[in-house]
Amino acid sequence: MGIVNLTPDSFAGDGTGTDVELAIRHARHHLDAGADILDIGAESSRPGAVPTPADEELRRLLPVLREVTGWGIPVSVDTCKPKVMQAVLAAGAAMINDITALAHPDSLAVVAASDCAVCLMHMQGEPGTMQAAPRYDDVVAEVHDFLTACVARCRVAGIADERIVLDPGFGFGKTLEHNLHMFRALTAIGCDGLPLLAGLSRKSMLGAITGRPVERRQAASLAAALLAVERGARIVRVHDVAETVDALAVLATLQQGD
Repeated sequence: MGIVNLTPDSFAGDGTGTDVELAIRHARHHLDAGADILDIGAESSRPGAVPTPADEELRRLLPVLREVTGWGIPVSVDTCKPKVMQAVLAAGAAMINDITALAHPDSLAVVAASDCAVCLMHMQGEPGTMQAAPRYDDVVAEVHDFLTACVARCRVAGIADERIVLDPGFGFGKTLEHNLHMFRALTAIGCDGLPLLAGLSRKSMLGAITGRPVERRQAASLAAALLAVERGARIVRVHDVAETVDALAVLATLQQGD
């Protein structure tokens, strides 16, 4: 899953803001590099971020969506607003990637009324304050229980399992130790064999481990992607698509044996 940030304040420094042509070139670069899914977001969810009005989010999203949805690749939109979900699905988006796991009842209804895929993510708190003092008694069990409850809500609303992806939410209301506990027990976080998405690329946990600034975390991001796939992740959300595709090709070949 190649990340296309339409925000002016992306933590990774790759946000395109309102530059539609730059965003389209960035998306095309991911496509040519071998991405299977494009994930487009127009509201920052980095720690300390402030909400973006729905109209501004759509102003950034729709011109890019109108172009990339014609490329024959599934397009995911990273949003938590029902109004935005409805508009991007009408524009051809194939997946909603919601950091609040469809917490808004209208979001659940919008997704249930469509045939789109949905990614349900765990987050403690909200982006503005989520890293202030995250606490868990057992982070693995609590994230698992949260995602299991979200899946149950989706099933009641009529959303079939084959439409659901789960994301434990690395870095969203978690300390480094919480993230490491989740990573080591990634297979235990899932629910009923539903596919897991791992979003680790360039995140601060990798900076804490390596001491590298965000612009020098490519090697750590590749290592994290490989280890996540070995632990059962079916989708990895990344900034460096070409390099990740190559690394995963090596892993897949070695896993095949002779």
